[in-house]
Amino acid sequence: MSIAEPRPSALAETCPVPCFNVELVDQIRASLPNEAVVRRRSELHGALSDPWRLKILLALAYGELCVCDIGHVLGRSPSAVSHQLRLLRSLSLVERRSDGKMVYYSLADEGRKLIADHEG
Repeated sequence: MSIAEPRPSALAETCPVPCFNVELVDQIRASLPNEAVVRRRSELHGALSDPWRLKILLALAYGELCVCDIGHVLGRSPSAVSHQLRLLRSLSLVERRSDGKMVYYSLADEGRKLIADHEG
């Protein structure tokens, strides 16, 4: 790795130290995803940061479940489960299917991918 001649940084107002490894800095900046992608990933990881939401997603990895069954798995009330499912639906991580008065939830494609990415 060669160290290029130091140059003033575009962010000099926040970091007074010159940029010493210009090549690496330019490479990293070019490879970072755009702001929309970063925001989406942050939202998805935020959903996983709550243990109850993560447990819901992990439970749904076994298959379609109704709110009450999810509540029994987690030891939570249907109301508490429904609240978390609304957030997961807004992020397109779960899907719902109605069958009469029953509502069943399953992982959406994005939810399956997210769980698979975190299982290793």
